[in-house]
Amino acid sequence: MKTLSTLFSTAALSLLTSTAALASSGATNKVFVSGPLVLLFLGFCALVVVVQCIPAIITLYGMIKGAVSAKDGKRVTVRK
Repeated sequence: MKTLSTLFSTAALSLLTSTAALASSGATNKVFVSGPLVLLFLGFCALVVVVQCIPAIITLYGMIKGAVSAKDGKRVTVRK
């Protein structure tokens, strides 16, 4: 039982005190050149995000407008 505890504490201590991973060292001077198709794809992704923000902004404006009008006492009642 003491051997298992010693093994776990040794493993934890070695993981906590280890330096940078081996995969992080090496080719740090490599330059990645993106082609035009990659840039076109990233531009399309940015366009999708911007287009999805438009309805969110409109909904947020409606929620704020509704909260302000409810605070002022101008509640709209619907009669059936």
